[in-house]
Amino acid sequence: MKALVVYDSAFGNTEKVAQAMGEALGAEALRPGDVKPEHLKGLDLLIVGSPTQKFTALPSINGFLKGLSNSGLDGVKVAAFDTRFPQSQVDEVGILAFFARLFGYAAEPIGKRLEKKGGHLVVAPEPFFVSDTEGPLLDGELDRAANWARQVAAAM
Repeated sequence: MKALVVYDSAFGNTEKVAQAMGEALGAEALRPGDVKPEHLKGLDLLIVGSPTQKFTALPSINGFLKGLSNSGLDGVKVAAFDTRFPQSQVDEVGILAFFARLFGYAAEPIGKRLEKKGGHLVVAPEPFFVSDTEGPLLDGELDRAANWARQVAAAM
């Protein structure tokens, strides 16, 4: 199985999650600017992730997804993830909870855009949690990321 994890990271937390996934799958984990056309050829599984900032993915991830051809992921299994605050932490700040309900998080739109490019979403988009804007990741999140990546591969 040829797999690829594409991510961007603002403070290093999403990078750590992506690297854990890549190691679990025996796959590369690359930032969008490092992805070459040959990385996408013959791909069986593409996982894309971003931190949630301003209730969306980073511009580099949005640009990567926009740059894929409309049928560029035909026959490719896809999955999406993001890093974000845990819901309990979001709920503590009323206005943040309101906007999160209104605009959502990065993973779900990433998943939808991957499907629009022809990919087949094999599992629901997954969040991984940080304790503060700059992190760190909550305890156990790297193990959970590796296990989730293996579950994604098994769902193919």
